[in-house]
Amino acid sequence: MAKVLVIDDEKSIRNSLREILEYEKYKVEEALDGDEALEKIHSTPYDVILCDIKMPKKDGVEILTKGMEMTEAPFIMISGHGTIETAVESIKKGAFDYLEKPLDLNRLLVTIRNAMDKSQLLNETKILKKKVSKKYEMIGESPQLQEVRDMIDKVAPTDARVLISGENGTGKELVARQIHEKSPRARAPFIEVNCAAIPSELIESELFGHEKGSFTSAVKQRKGDFEQADGGTIFLDEIGDMSLSAQAKVLRTLEENKITRIGGEKEINVDVRVIAASNKTLKNEIQKGNFREDLYHRLSVIIIRVPPLKERLDDIPVLVEHFINEFSSSMAKKPPEITDEAMQELQNLPWTGNIRELRNVIERLFILCDEQIKPQDVKKLSQPLE
Repeated sequence: MAKVLVIDDEKSIRNSLREILEYEKYKVEEALDGDEALEKIHSTPYDVILCDIKMPKKDGVEILTKGMEMTEAPFIMISGHGTIETAVESIKKGAFDYLEKPLDLNRLLVTIRNAMDKSQLLNETKILKKKVSKKYEMIGESPQLQEVRDMIDKVAPTDARVLISGENGTGKELVARQIHEKSPRARAPFIEVNCAAIPSELIESELFGHEKGSFTSAVKQRKGDFEQADGGTIFLDEIGDMSLSAQAKVLRTLEENKITRIGGEKEINVDVRVIAASNKTLKNEIQKGNFREDLYHRLSVIIIRVPPLKERLDDIPVLVEHFINEFSSSMAKKPPEITDEAMQELQNLPWTGNIRELRNVIERLFILCDEQIKPQDVKKLSQPLE
């Protein structure tokens, strides 16, 4: 049952609102002045707060200002002496809505429901953001990983371009996302482009967009990834696999902060932070003629190397525990115990596929082992089943 706090110095108003709201199955509490209201807001969680503006001791706007520091519950301000200025001031200070006395019953109930719906959506969004953030957290306490974290903390607040190097499966995307999440652009889009997965003939359309009719299958206008990432971050994963013609256009975009859609003539300004990653040694690709040297120097303002798992074996127990808990939660299954000998066996493996391979192996062990994971299980199941 949703809980509503009614703040009003007039007893008749409080009684009327209580009667109406209790009939609608709300639980109602009352406060007759600002001091009592703030005390209750501090000690009790509410779903919605109805607050009169003209009251002794503290007026409603003051209660709103102080109350919002204590609770996330939406405030609906009410007044019989309202002006447009008062309404605007209340909304600016964070009130959900402003209602004039005498209150329209239908509007009051609709406003309360809307306030609760918005509050629920905000809470769900926060939960989802926490889940997403947890999904991309970096697990481990090894000195090698801590060095990467230190680099992220130094680089994230800036707009410096970053080139992330490392083997497949080491977590280059996690580094890119951490940089974005800790940057001033965190609320703006994070657009990921896997340059190795997009055919060379389509990569330019993917990055820069196209106008309708610019080629056979261009049946409508499309915004490219640079345009979609405006104000935020674009992550060019496996950039070493990008075609030379696309590299030339990316270089121009980095130099001028402008893009032109395929088939278009208009230049479009873009404000995008570029983070790139590659599992290839780009200097070797430059020597082979596969990568532009000028683009490399544009991208590599900051270089972050993500260590392979074989260089951070001390992190394996923490990663194993993390993955087991993750699978236990998603599969609703009691986690098996892993013996010390089995953990040592895991630390002895070469892990050519790095953390991605480790995760797959732990998932396999989790599913196929019952109460305990033993070293013989690791030896048997550390290779894909045939």
